[in-house]
Amino acid sequence: MLFRLEHPSDYWENENLTREAFWDVYKPGCNEHLVLHNLRNSQAFLPQLSYVAVEKGSLVGNIVYAKLFRDGIICEDIIGFGPISVHPEWQGQGIGSKLITKTLEKAKELGYKAVLITGNPDYYSRFGFDSASKFGVHLKGIPLEDEAAFFMAIELEKGFLSAHPGVYEFDAAYESTDAELEAFDRQFPAKEKRKPLPSDL
Repeated sequence: MLFRLEHPSDYWENENLTREAFWDVYKPGCNEHLVLHNLRNSQAFLPQLSYVAVEKGSLVGNIVYAKLFRDGIICEDIIGFGPISVHPEWQGQGIGSKLITKTLEKAKELGYKAVLITGNPDYYSRFGFDSASKFGVHLKGIPLEDEAAFFMAIELEKGFLSAHPGVYEFDAAYESTDAELEAFDRQFPAKEKRKPLPSDL
């Protein structure tokens, strides 16, 4: 399997892959493919860390990174990843783990000091992520007294986050309206959405 940087010619295939990976997982349909699309037009986007996994000429996985913000100012040292996607037919084979491991190593080589993410602590702890609140780092919109275990951090330079506590936020590209999503979705094959569930995010 080949792991390489994303090329512009990969964009639509990558977005469709992301759509397939997240469809009906956390809610009816998904918006992660639109997040990926919008991130590429953001000042926070890091193309040097946008990697894909390729098997027999087809994309089977991808990961994208962007800079974080603090007090409305973009951070030059603190970044985050997501969405990370693996095609349903290729899930459970370690592709996501390899994408994370390889890009964290690359991020450190590029001089980034820390990575902040949201996700499942049981999964991401295996890569060294811990609750961001333990570093004095919090996510905008979440009360400071709330541990918010889903908001996690890893230091690429030991002690960096502890020396830079505060409230951080992700790029606006991670948010979208229903109208934007509906219009964007027309570029992809029609898919039926499942019914809403009480457990949906």
